[in-house]
Amino acid sequence: MAIIELGTWEISVLALLREAPMHPYQMQRLLRLRHKDDILVLKRGSLYHAIGRLMRAGLIHVETTSREGKRPERTTYRIRAAGLDAFLNTLREIVATPHRESSEFMAAISFLVHLDPKEAVRRLKLRTEKLEAEIAQRAAGLAAASLHVLRINLIESEYLLAMLKAELVWVRRLEEEIRKGKLTWSLRAILRQSQAEQDTAGKRRRR
Repeated sequence: MAIIELGTWEISVLALLREAPMHPYQMQRLLRLRHKDDILVLKRGSLYHAIGRLMRAGLIHVETTSREGKRPERTTYRIRAAGLDAFLNTLREIVATPHRESSEFMAAISFLVHLDPKEAVRRLKLRTEKLEAEIAQRAAGLAAASLHVLRINLIESEYLLAMLKAELVWVRRLEEEIRKGKLTWSLRAILRQSQAEQDTAGKRRRR
């Protein structure tokens, strides 16, 4: 039995199979119904890849294979005891342990010095406008979904909305600090200083 690290797709499949044996079409339908689009890109390939990994690891198994009329053959899967243990242990660990997750934005702002302050202000302002629009859209979607789906099935959407709101507050504050001159920089001066430090280090090595 192979040992695998469970990703978001594997966790999702195991969570669904804990409810009942299902075939992939049922899984996709439930994921859409429960508005899991925020955490999963609902592509058939990703779902089947996760199922294949879980099968090879011995965490799920085929229960039945059937065909209705001219429809494609459907395979129904069931979770194994080992799959339930792996699912719950992984879930407990993820919920209890914070992990620092990098993002494209985090990487980009680490190089913000390469934009001059005025351009940085313009770009950050544009980001706040897009964040405001996304927050409004997601808040409306969450409100509409809450009329039909239990809150426990929407808490990841609540979390995403909270993260977007926190990012908006931080980006607004950063934009204001740069605009008011409380945070400023000169790339040319920074590069000159960096070159001087390298030259000094080179001279020391040659001694």
